[in-house]
Amino acid sequence: MSVLYLVVPMAVVIAGAALWAFIWAVRGGQFDDLDTPGVRAALDDDDAVRARR
Repeated sequence: MSVLYLVVPMAVVIAGAALWAFIWAVRGGQFDDLDTPGVRAALDDDDAVRARR
């Protein structure tokens, strides 16, 4: 039972840190455009091969 006095505050601190990191990422614009990076990764291969030649 005494382990709860240690685990519960640690869980609250970790959850708070995760929430802070999520809010920081949202305000920083990390989730603004979710489609373009995937498309860019699929289409950039041909251009990189041509640039090396």
